[in-house]
Amino acid sequence: MSDAARAYVALGANLGVDLFDTLGRAATALTNLPGTRLVALSSAWRSAPVDAGGPDFLNAVAALDTTLAPLAMLDALQAIEHAHGRERPFANAPRTLDLDLLLHGDTLLQTPRLTLPHPRIGERAFVLRPLLEIAPALAHLASGSGWQSQRIERLRPLHVAGHPGTSVSG
Repeated sequence: MSDAARAYVALGANLGVDLFDTLGRAATALTNLPGTRLVALSSAWRSAPVDAGGPDFLNAVAALDTTLAPLAMLDALQAIEHAHGRERPFANAPRTLDLDLLLHGDTLLQTPRLTLPHPRIGERAFVLRPLLEIAPALAHLASGSGWQSQRIERLRPLHVAGHPGTSVSG
């Protein structure tokens, strides 16, 4: 994949019976995107909702090398969410699956549909902690220290069948 960009995708869910299974299936779906290869997958992290209600979230971050353009990647992520029953009844509603494109190479983009880098990437522990677990060189993205006081707990590695070495062991 010579024209591939390194993309980072946040995975989260707080509705459903088995959130580990949900995130694992979502990560597997990411591996099936055209022109995309899973490079790394963080551990699962449990966090309290931020600016939202409902039960705790299970979160992770995946690093991907992809030839998909940013808006094509967004469309693919939303299709995966939809396949997992994602509904958007109101802003910050609890969700069966949430996939956010955090970074796409060095792309700077601001459209009504997508802003890159993700505008709140440096403010939320549930994004930063799993992101820095797999990409510590991105620590410069952390803005301020407010995220450090947010409740978050590292649980266990996530695994994707057929992709050895993609999980981070603890």
